[in-house]
Amino acid sequence: MPAKEELRLPSWLRPQIGKANEISEVQQIIKQRGIHTICEEGRCPNRAECYAQKTATFLLMGPTCTRACGFCQVDKGHKPMPIDPDEPRKVAEAVELLGLDYVVLTSVARDDLADQGASCFVETMQAIRRSRPKAKIEVLTPDFRGDRHCIETVAFAAPVCYNHNIETVRRLQGKVRRGAKYERSLSVLAMVKAIDPQIIAKSGLMVGHGETIEELTETMQDLYAVGCSSLTIGQYLRPSLEHLPVQKYWTPEEFDRLGAIANQIGFVHVRSGALVRSSYHASQSM
Repeated sequence: MPAKEELRLPSWLRPQIGKANEISEVQQIIKQRGIHTICEEGRCPNRAECYAQKTATFLLMGPTCTRACGFCQVDKGHKPMPIDPDEPRKVAEAVELLGLDYVVLTSVARDDLADQGASCFVETMQAIRRSRPKAKIEVLTPDFRGDRHCIETVAFAAPVCYNHNIETVRRLQGKVRRGAKYERSLSVLAMVKAIDPQIIAKSGLMVGHGETIEELTETMQDLYAVGCSSLTIGQYLRPSLEHLPVQKYWTPEEFDRLGAIANQIGFVHVRSGALVRSSYHASQSM
Protein backbone atom coordinates (compact mmCIF):
# COMPACT_ATOMS: atom_id res chain seq x y z
CA MET A 1 0.00 0.00 0.00
CA PRO A 2 1.57 3.37 -1.03
CA ALA A 3 2.24 5.79 1.80
CA LYS A 4 -0.41 8.22 0.53
CA GLU A 5 -3.01 5.47 0.95
CA GLU A 6 -2.02 4.64 4.51
CA LEU A 7 -5.12 4.47 6.68
CA ARG A 8 -5.40 7.18 9.31
CA LEU A 9 -5.54 6.11 12.96
CA PRO A 10 -9.11 6.49 14.21
CA SER A 11 -9.96 8.26 17.45
CA TRP A 12 -10.91 5.08 19.34
CA LEU A 13 -7.36 3.75 19.05
CA ARG A 14 -5.77 6.12 21.54
CA PRO A 15 -4.32 4.20 24.50
CA GLN A 16 -4.80 5.33 28.08
CA ILE A 17 -1.97 7.17 29.77
CA GLY A 18 -0.72 6.03 33.15
CA LYS A 19 0.95 8.16 35.82
CA ALA A 20 4.66 8.61 35.16
CA ASN A 21 5.74 7.55 38.67
CA GLU A 22 3.70 4.32 38.50
CA ILE A 23 5.09 3.46 35.06
CA SER A 24 8.64 4.24 36.16
CA GLU A 25 8.44 1.92 39.17
CA VAL A 26 7.63 -1.10 37.01
CA GLN A 27 10.22 -0.20 34.40
CA GLN A 28 12.92 0.13 37.06
CA ILE A 29 12.15 -3.27 38.55
CA ILE A 30 12.34 -4.84 35.08
CA LYS A 31 15.45 -3.03 33.84
CA GLN A 32 17.46 -3.43 37.04
CA ARG A 33 17.20 -7.20 36.65
CA GLY A 34 18.02 -7.31 32.95
CA ILE A 35 14.78 -9.09 32.08
CA HIS A 36 12.26 -8.32 29.37
CA THR A 37 8.54 -7.80 28.90
CA ILE A 38 6.47 -8.13 25.75
CA CYS A 39 4.94 -4.83 26.85
CA GLU A 40 8.14 -3.05 25.82
CA GLU A 41 9.56 -5.33 23.12
CA GLY A 42 6.21 -5.53 21.33
CA ARG A 43 5.33 -1.86 21.99
CA CYS A 44 1.96 -2.82 23.40
CA PRO A 45 -0.49 0.11 23.31
CA ASN A 46 -1.72 -0.79 26.80
CA ARG A 47 1.63 -0.81 28.56
CA ALA A 48 1.08 2.52 30.32
CA GLU A 49 -2.26 1.35 31.72
CA CYS A 50 -0.89 -2.03 32.77
CA TYR A 51 2.24 -0.54 34.38
CA ALA A 52 0.04 1.85 36.33
CA GLN A 53 -1.75 -1.24 37.71
CA LYS A 54 1.64 -2.87 38.45
CA THR A 55 1.18 -5.65 35.92
CA ALA A 56 3.42 -6.84 33.11
CA THR A 57 3.81 -9.83 30.81
CA PHE A 58 7.29 -11.27 31.13
CA LEU A 59 9.16 -12.17 27.94
CA LEU A 60 11.44 -15.15 28.51
CA MET A 61 14.65 -16.14 26.71
CA GLY A 62 15.70 -12.72 25.50
CA PRO A 63 14.24 -10.13 23.12
CA THR A 64 15.22 -11.74 19.78
CA CYS A 65 12.88 -14.14 17.96
CA THR A 66 13.90 -16.84 15.48
CA ARG A 67 10.71 -16.28 13.46
CA ALA A 68 9.98 -13.32 11.17
CA CYS A 69 6.24 -12.66 11.42
CA GLY A 70 5.04 -9.75 9.31
CA PHE A 71 3.09 -8.09 12.12
CA CYS A 72 5.38 -8.32 15.15
CA GLN A 73 7.63 -5.58 16.53
CA VAL A 74 9.85 -8.01 18.48
CA ASP A 75 13.49 -8.03 17.36
CA LYS A 76 14.44 -10.62 14.72
CA GLY A 77 16.84 -11.29 11.89
CA HIS A 78 19.99 -12.07 13.86
CA LYS A 79 21.30 -14.61 16.36
CA PRO A 80 19.35 -14.71 19.66
CA MET A 81 21.20 -14.09 22.90
CA PRO A 82 22.28 -17.06 25.06
CA ILE A 83 19.84 -18.23 27.71
CA ASP A 84 20.38 -16.54 31.07
CA PRO A 85 20.40 -19.37 33.65
CA ASP A 86 19.48 -16.83 36.33
CA GLU A 87 16.42 -15.53 34.49
CA PRO A 88 13.86 -17.60 36.48
CA ARG A 89 15.11 -16.13 39.77
CA LYS A 90 15.08 -12.58 38.37
CA VAL A 91 11.53 -12.91 37.07
CA ALA A 92 10.37 -14.42 40.37
CA GLU A 93 12.00 -11.55 42.25
CA ALA A 94 10.20 -9.01 40.03
CA VAL A 95 6.90 -10.82 40.61
CA GLU A 96 7.46 -10.64 44.37
CA LEU A 97 8.40 -6.94 44.32
CA LEU A 98 5.36 -6.10 42.21
CA GLY A 99 3.13 -8.17 44.48
CA LEU A 100 1.55 -10.02 41.57
CA ASP A 101 -1.13 -12.63 42.23
CA TYR A 102 -1.56 -13.37 38.52
CA VAL A 103 1.48 -13.71 36.27
CA VAL A 104 1.67 -14.03 32.49
CA LEU A 105 4.78 -15.63 30.99
CA THR A 106 5.45 -15.51 27.27
CA SER A 107 8.53 -15.91 25.10
CA VAL A 108 10.05 -15.33 21.74
CA ALA A 109 10.23 -18.39 19.49
CA ARG A 110 13.54 -20.17 20.07
CA ASP A 111 13.76 -22.71 17.28
CA ASP A 112 17.52 -22.76 17.88
CA LEU A 113 17.16 -24.57 21.21
CA ALA A 114 16.85 -28.33 21.58
CA ASP A 115 13.63 -28.05 23.61
CA GLN A 116 12.62 -24.71 21.99
CA GLY A 117 12.62 -23.14 25.43
CA ALA A 118 9.97 -25.33 27.08
CA SER A 119 12.18 -25.93 30.11
CA CYS A 120 12.63 -22.17 30.58
CA PHE A 121 8.88 -21.80 31.08
CA VAL A 122 8.90 -24.59 33.68
CA GLU A 123 11.92 -23.31 35.60
CA THR A 124 10.43 -19.82 35.77
CA MET A 125 7.09 -21.15 36.97
CA GLN A 126 8.84 -23.14 39.67
CA ALA A 127 10.85 -20.10 40.80
CA ILE A 128 7.71 -17.96 41.02
CA ARG A 129 5.91 -20.59 43.06
CA ARG A 130 8.78 -20.81 45.53
CA SER A 131 8.61 -17.09 46.29
CA ARG A 132 4.88 -16.52 45.75
CA PRO A 133 3.15 -19.92 46.04
CA LYS A 134 -0.42 -18.64 45.68
CA ALA A 135 0.24 -16.76 42.43
CA LYS A 136 -1.66 -18.05 39.40
CA ILE A 137 0.39 -18.40 36.24
CA GLU A 138 -0.74 -18.10 32.62
CA VAL A 139 1.60 -19.07 29.79
CA LEU A 140 1.53 -17.73 26.24
CA THR A 141 3.76 -20.01 24.22
CA PRO A 142 4.98 -20.26 20.64
CA ASP A 143 3.82 -23.31 18.69
CA PHE A 144 6.95 -25.35 19.56
CA ARG A 145 6.70 -26.58 15.93
CA GLY A 146 3.94 -28.88 17.16
CA ASP A 147 6.36 -30.95 19.28
CA ARG A 148 4.18 -32.80 21.79
CA HIS A 149 7.06 -33.31 24.22
CA CYS A 150 7.63 -29.54 24.47
CA ILE A 151 3.92 -28.88 24.93
CA GLU A 152 3.68 -31.63 27.57
CA THR A 153 6.67 -30.18 29.41
CA VAL A 154 4.88 -26.85 29.87
CA ALA A 155 1.38 -28.29 30.43
CA PHE A 156 2.61 -30.74 33.09
CA ALA A 157 3.84 -27.71 35.09
CA ALA A 158 0.13 -26.89 35.55
CA PRO A 159 -0.41 -23.27 34.49
CA VAL A 160 -3.99 -22.16 35.13
CA CYS A 161 -4.22 -21.05 31.51
CA TYR A 162 -2.34 -22.13 28.40
CA ASN A 163 -2.49 -19.48 25.67
CA HIS A 164 -1.33 -19.92 22.11
CA ASN A 165 -2.36 -17.31 19.57
CA ILE A 166 -3.60 -18.36 16.15
CA GLU A 167 -3.42 -14.64 15.27
CA THR A 168 -5.31 -14.64 11.95
CA VAL A 169 -7.59 -16.62 9.66
CA ARG A 170 -6.52 -19.62 7.61
CA ARG A 171 -6.15 -17.73 4.31
CA LEU A 172 -3.73 -15.15 5.73
CA GLN A 173 -1.44 -17.40 7.82
CA GLY A 174 1.45 -17.51 5.34
CA LYS A 175 1.47 -13.75 4.90
CA VAL A 176 1.06 -12.79 8.55
CA ARG A 177 2.72 -15.67 10.48
CA ARG A 178 5.84 -16.71 8.63
CA GLY A 179 6.98 -20.09 9.91
CA ALA A 180 3.67 -20.91 11.60
CA LYS A 181 0.72 -22.98 10.39
CA TYR A 182 -3.01 -22.75 11.07
CA GLU A 183 -3.55 -26.48 11.70
CA ARG A 184 -0.44 -26.68 13.84
CA SER A 185 -1.73 -23.94 16.14
CA LEU A 186 -5.05 -25.73 16.49
CA SER A 187 -3.17 -28.93 17.32
CA VAL A 188 -1.20 -27.18 20.11
CA LEU A 189 -4.43 -26.23 21.88
CA ALA A 190 -5.95 -29.66 21.26
CA MET A 191 -2.89 -31.33 22.81
CA VAL A 192 -3.06 -29.09 25.87
CA LYS A 193 -6.67 -30.09 26.54
CA ALA A 194 -5.82 -33.77 25.97
CA ILE A 195 -2.88 -33.58 28.39
CA ASP A 196 -4.82 -31.78 31.14
CA PRO A 197 -8.50 -30.94 30.60
CA GLN A 198 -8.43 -28.67 33.69
CA ILE A 199 -6.13 -26.15 32.03
CA ILE A 200 -7.98 -23.26 30.38
CA ALA A 201 -7.07 -23.14 26.68
CA LYS A 202 -6.90 -19.63 25.27
CA SER A 203 -6.11 -18.03 21.93
CA GLY A 204 -6.06 -14.63 20.29
CA LEU A 205 -6.94 -13.01 16.97
CA MET A 206 -5.74 -9.78 15.35
CA VAL A 207 -8.05 -8.11 12.86
CA GLY A 208 -7.07 -5.62 10.20
CA HIS A 209 -5.17 -7.82 7.74
CA GLY A 210 -8.00 -8.10 5.23
CA GLU A 211 -9.98 -10.94 6.82
CA THR A 212 -13.76 -11.18 6.55
CA ILE A 213 -16.24 -11.68 9.37
CA GLU A 214 -17.11 -15.07 7.84
CA GLU A 215 -13.45 -16.13 8.01
CA LEU A 216 -13.18 -14.93 11.59
CA THR A 217 -16.30 -16.85 12.53
CA GLU A 218 -14.84 -20.00 10.96
CA THR A 219 -11.60 -19.52 12.91
CA MET A 220 -13.50 -19.06 16.18
CA GLN A 221 -15.46 -22.24 15.47
CA ASP A 222 -12.21 -24.12 14.78
CA LEU A 223 -10.70 -22.90 18.05
CA TYR A 224 -13.77 -23.83 20.04
CA ALA A 225 -13.83 -27.29 18.46
CA VAL A 226 -10.37 -28.12 19.88
CA GLY A 227 -11.30 -27.07 23.42
CA CYS A 228 -10.40 -23.40 23.46
CA SER A 229 -12.74 -21.55 25.86
CA SER A 230 -11.05 -18.15 26.22
CA LEU A 231 -10.53 -15.71 23.35
CA THR A 232 -9.09 -12.25 22.78
CA ILE A 233 -9.77 -10.18 19.65
CA GLY A 234 -7.90 -6.95 18.98
CA GLN A 235 -6.88 -4.54 16.23
CA TYR A 236 -3.57 -4.96 14.41
CA LEU A 237 -1.49 -1.78 14.61
CA ARG A 238 1.42 -1.42 12.22
CA PRO A 239 4.66 -1.05 14.26
CA SER A 240 6.71 0.42 11.39
CA LEU A 241 6.79 0.82 7.61
CA GLU A 242 8.72 -2.45 7.44
CA HIS A 243 5.68 -4.34 8.74
CA LEU A 244 2.45 -5.28 7.04
CA PRO A 245 0.15 -2.33 6.39
CA VAL A 246 -3.24 -2.16 8.09
CA GLN A 247 -5.98 -3.07 5.63
CA LYS A 248 -8.86 -1.97 7.87
CA TYR A 249 -9.54 -0.45 11.26
CA TRP A 250 -12.50 -2.30 12.75
CA THR A 251 -14.98 -0.11 14.62
CA PRO A 252 -16.03 -0.56 18.26
CA GLU A 253 -19.43 -1.74 17.01
CA GLU A 254 -17.78 -4.39 14.87
CA PHE A 255 -15.71 -5.57 17.82
CA ASP A 256 -18.92 -5.86 19.82
CA ARG A 257 -20.35 -8.00 17.03
CA LEU A 258 -17.28 -10.26 16.98
CA GLY A 259 -17.51 -10.66 20.74
CA ALA A 260 -21.19 -11.57 20.45
CA ILE A 261 -20.38 -14.18 17.80
CA ALA A 262 -17.72 -15.71 20.08
CA ASN A 263 -20.20 -15.87 22.93
CA GLN A 264 -22.80 -17.51 20.68
CA ILE A 265 -20.26 -20.12 19.61
CA GLY A 266 -19.73 -20.99 23.27
CA PHE A 267 -16.55 -19.23 24.47
CA VAL A 268 -16.68 -18.68 28.23
CA HIS A 269 -14.29 -15.72 28.40
CA VAL A 270 -14.19 -13.19 25.55
CA ARG A 271 -12.34 -9.88 25.27
CA SER A 272 -13.06 -8.07 22.01
CA GLY A 273 -11.93 -4.49 21.43
CA ALA A 274 -9.54 -2.37 19.42
CA LEU A 275 -6.82 -2.23 22.10
CA VAL A 276 -7.32 -5.75 23.45
CA ARG A 277 -4.17 -7.86 23.48
CA SER A 278 -3.45 -11.45 24.52
CA SER A 279 -2.82 -10.78 28.19
CA TYR A 280 -4.87 -7.60 28.60
CA HIS A 281 -6.77 -7.88 31.91
CA ALA A 282 -5.88 -11.58 31.84
CA SER A 283 -6.58 -12.18 35.53
CA GLN A 284 -10.15 -10.92 35.09
CA SER A 285 -10.91 -13.70 32.65
CA MET A 286 -10.24 -16.53 35.06
